[in-house]
Formats: sequence, structure tokens, C-alpha cells
Amino acid sequence: MTRLRISTTVDEDLLIRARACCNGAKDSTVMERALVALLAEHRAAEIDRRIDVSYAAVEYAVPDAWGSLPGFLDAAGKAHGGPAESW
Repeated sequence: MTRLRISTTVDEDLLIRARACCNGAKDSTVMERALVALLAEHRAAEIDRRIDVSYAAVEYAVPDAWGSLPGFLDAAGKAHGGPAESW
């Protein structure tokens, strides 16, 4: 793997706290772990976005072999003592 040297300025307290989380690892390791975490967070957000878009395209009010989703959510909400959105 090709390594690239970077130079940057960061908040001192933030760096101290990050170093402490990494048990005294070198700054390069701390930065690399932070970048890996950033990319994982971005990837997870993209997956969530795609799931949201896919579900938004589905017509839930159309009953199928198991009934309708709105009917299920209404019944589940009543069983839990309130609207489904509250759980």
C-alpha cells in the first residue's frame, strides 16, 4: 500500500483525546483510524439513503397475502397503547 505524508493543523484537545482513545498509538495511526471511521460512516449513511429511497418507492397501502402495512401498523400501535410512530 502506498503511503502518503500529510501535514495538517487540528484542535489540540481533540488530538489529545483521540490519542488517549488509541492507547498511545502514533499520530499517523490515529489519523488513519479516523479516516477509516469517516469512510465507514459515509458508507453507512449512503446505504441508509438508498434503503430510504427504495422503501419510498414501494406502495404500502396495497394489501398482499399478509394484509396491508397501514393496517398492521394501526393494529400494532393500538396494541402498544399509542401510534406506531411513538415506538
